[in-house]
Amino acid sequence: MTHTSSRRSVLATALVAATVVAAAGCSGATQNTAGASRTADAATLDLTPTTTPAKGELANADWLLEDEPDSLDLDTQGSSAGRVVLTNVCERLYQLQPDMSTKPFLAEKAETLDDKTLVLTLRSGVTFHDGTPMTADDVLWSLKRHADPDMEQGDEFGNIAAMEKTGDRRITITFKAPDAMFFKALAGDAGIVWNKEQVEKAGKDFGTPGQPDACTGPYSLSSWKSGDSISIERYDAYWGKKPLTKQVTFRWAADSALVNALTTGAADGAYAESPNTAAALQDKEGIEQHYGPSTASLVLIPTERGGLKDPKIRRALSLALDRKGIAASGYGGMVQPWGTPVGSGAWGYEKPVFEAAQKAVAYAPVAPTAEDLAEAKNLVKEAGADPAEPVVIGTDASQGRSVVANAVRAALQRIGLKGQIKTVPTSQFEQFYSDPQARADIDVLVGDWYISKADPMGFYDNALSDSSNNWVGFKDAAYDAKVKKALSTLDDAERAKLTVDIQRTFTDAAVWISVAQVPSVLVLNEKLTGPPASMAYLYYPWAAELGSKKG
Repeated sequence: MTHTSSRRSVLATALVAATVVAAAGCSGATQNTAGASRTADAATLDLTPTTTPAKGELANADWLLEDEPDSLDLDTQGSSAGRVVLTNVCERLYQLQPDMSTKPFLAEKAETLDDKTLVLTLRSGVTFHDGTPMTADDVLWSLKRHADPDMEQGDEFGNIAAMEKTGDRRITITFKAPDAMFFKALAGDAGIVWNKEQVEKAGKDFGTPGQPDACTGPYSLSSWKSGDSISIERYDAYWGKKPLTKQVTFRWAADSALVNALTTGAADGAYAESPNTAAALQDKEGIEQHYGPSTASLVLIPTERGGLKDPKIRRALSLALDRKGIAASGYGGMVQPWGTPVGSGAWGYEKPVFEAAQKAVAYAPVAPTAEDLAEAKNLVKEAGADPAEPVVIGTDASQGRSVVANAVRAALQRIGLKGQIKTVPTSQFEQFYSDPQARADIDVLVGDWYISKADPMGFYDNALSDSSNNWVGFKDAAYDAKVKKALSTLDDAERAKLTVDIQRTFTDAAVWISVAQVPSVLVLNEKLTGPPASMAYLYYPWAAELGSKKG
């Protein structure tokens, strides 16, 4: 997604609802060869950003998606399916690394002349897939296209005062105020560099079957057979390291068809995007599963309706929630009880600071103790809540969300309140995120969320007084001021300190109630290795690392 934080659309059900078998090994992989079923414990699972480097070449790899992309123009359709393909084809000015850090990329050097001026020196010798050189004019045109308010990335450019070409290989960006997040945005879809001539030539057809890709990456788009497959081929004139795999063919299937393709060897791998995939593959021979850090989380999002309007009730619910039981019953132990609304993949810098703060979060026990429940009941009493008025919990019928909803109802009962579950079809459930009218009859949503930037500050603007995602109406002028300051603090160490303070305010008020963090899951044929296991696969050229274990 393009925004600082987002509902996870296709990715959501993918990583969140997987009931997976796993055991942490030194490589971060689980290989099921004995047919024995073991349940993962995400609290002890070693989340590794990368897999073992590949040694041998492949002529072709068959990769699975759960959906056919709607478009391969990420400015108009930012779906995860399209991104999994295009991240190998299209490069960005900055690049998100497997360890979730960011670095300049097509911009080989970035200088901050002052806290409102960013000068990018573009890499020389880079060509688009039609053989023409990448120029500063292409880069500036691409940035302006991304900045169009009608495009997916438009909201990333709200703090931009000017963007201009200031040399043959130089782009200068000036900001209205210092902006710590824009660097991270340039490692996402806001930093993609398009071939201006090709995009303009294709017009409204750009990104559809039969059109070229207009990019600079290690692979070029070779074919898109609508309803059947997408193929990318190694670009031999690529400026960087040559990929080991010559061609990658993407097909899409769901549920049993996807599982069958992986188990029979008809497909070589996938980033697991359905609850059935990892669960059904848990006892299959010849398949390895790798787990990596992600920014994704399971959350409870209070709504405008008012049943959780009082922060004391929200704290009480959080204290009484059995996160360990949810992880075991709903997600096979593959999610880890968690106290903040972003996963550890967001710790792209100052990791020890964020790790310590995570452990210090209040009101979010792994499993409630007698003392937790006593405190929760006291909070309910102080709030003067009506025990006869039910708190309505919105969910769909998926296994994971159903378990969470029932756990919320049980937690409410433990503290003397009544919970009522409202189950709707998945299509209707999706509307809860965007339509206030759709969620008018629920008090809390069983949700999932991720941020596209490896920085926790990419999330906490969701609780600003004027945020469209601040459904419960949390208002705190001091919080708003701190968020604004943190977003404009360029020094990582100082921003981390500010973020921890902001996080404490957010979690103490239980603006959202955090449930668990969710790892990224890579499923691979046991003979293959190389791609990142972390959530970076959405923005990093993972196929360029894919190859065989043997040289």
